[in-house]
Amino acid sequence: MKPYLEGHYTPVPDEATATGLTVRGSLPAELRGRYLRNGHNPKPGVTPSHWFKGSGMVHGVRLVDGRAEWYRNRWVRTPALDGDTSHDLKASVAGTHVIGHAGRILALQEANLPYELTPELDTVGAFDFHGKLTTAMTAHPKEDPATGELHFFSYSPFPPHLIYYVSSTAGEISRVEVVDGAGPSLMHDFGLTENHVVWLDLPVVFDPAEQSGIPYRWSDDYRPRIGVMPRVGAPEVTWFEVEPGALLHVGNAYEDAQGRVVVEGPRYDRAAWETSWKWWVGAPGHGPEPLTGAVSHRWTLDVASGTAREEMLDVLTTEFPTINEDLLGRATRFGYAVAFPGSGHEGYSIVKYDNVSGSRQLAPMGERRMPGEAVFVPSGQGEDEGYLLTIVSDLARDTSELLVLDATDIRRDPVAVVELPRRVPAGIHGSWIPDSEPAWVMDVERDAERA
Repeated sequence: MKPYLEGHYTPVPDEATATGLTVRGSLPAELRGRYLRNGHNPKPGVTPSHWFKGSGMVHGVRLVDGRAEWYRNRWVRTPALDGDTSHDLKASVAGTHVIGHAGRILALQEANLPYELTPELDTVGAFDFHGKLTTAMTAHPKEDPATGELHFFSYSPFPPHLIYYVSSTAGEISRVEVVDGAGPSLMHDFGLTENHVVWLDLPVVFDPAEQSGIPYRWSDDYRPRIGVMPRVGAPEVTWFEVEPGALLHVGNAYEDAQGRVVVEGPRYDRAAWETSWKWWVGAPGHGPEPLTGAVSHRWTLDVASGTAREEMLDVLTTEFPTINEDLLGRATRFGYAVAFPGSGHEGYSIVKYDNVSGSRQLAPMGERRMPGEAVFVPSGQGEDEGYLLTIVSDLARDTSELLVLDATDIRRDPVAVVELPRRVPAGIHGSWIPDSEPAWVMDVERDAERA
């Protein structure tokens, strides 16, 4: 049995809907919207060659007026769900992320077009930004909190290796730029600051000999670099050579008081990457966890001097870093992540980092309980005034819960716990889509009129 088909990752065999969910504690009244979380869930009898190749399934919980109105899970109905493995941009597994943009819910997977979903998680179809997107789209777009624009990219093992896009708040692509100088590396994420775009050209590179279906492999011969490109003007990149390391997810990127560009996230060395990859493909010798040895790092890039400095921030094995996205691209004091077993840490926890004091808080989940990515929802003016939403897979009880944690002190008991009608498999990324988002409100009203 492949490790990504058992334990916390055991797929569910069907779709379900439940209403009037039981809530322990008190759901904050300001939580009006949908918590959506995507992940890989192949159909019964299907064994994908790689964890990332499993078909996407979105799980959602609707919160309103202190109630948990419904839970739903739906496969994203793409050609890949029915076995189409062609290179057609529509043949997506759509299983990495799910976001809201311009009144649409989009399920994402970086090798293909995004897929639009209804507010009830049914599949509308591939979305190509009204014909303007003719390449794949990253699963990690960034919304500028000041402008509402969505910044994203497409990467490819073949030239042009990197294309940069910007979409308006109305969902219209307003900028397309080929970025010269990038190579055939696996560019899963990127950084966006107030004034720059940050590109990751690191040593996991295209290798057609890789047989897992994801044709990338660590290369000691590839020169690892991080690129800094001004957001305004020509797409000219200043490249900084850095130590060999892989970075799947950027926690945040920003400019410091000296104008240097700072990038933060969980870094893999070669041993950590290759051990994790063995789990992702189910190769002999894989460890018990999908993510091994990724630890929080910071890169400080000085465009004026052309120098780069790298430092390790913590020893915990962490992944799925998040922040208060109202501050994306700005210096942040607080960050959040999932802590995995390793470096003396037992079990799974949510961790909160304080970048000013250097301290951390841990919220252990308990025996055989694994949380997913913790999504921050603001409730006040302070950076950490808000809630963390995460779905916990509980193997002991064969069930799951949506936890609502007080982000100011995650060590406290949860503010509320929503009991879900089934165990939700451990997944990848998700989003909180509030009812208050203007474009989203219009979309809900439009769908109500159709009904």
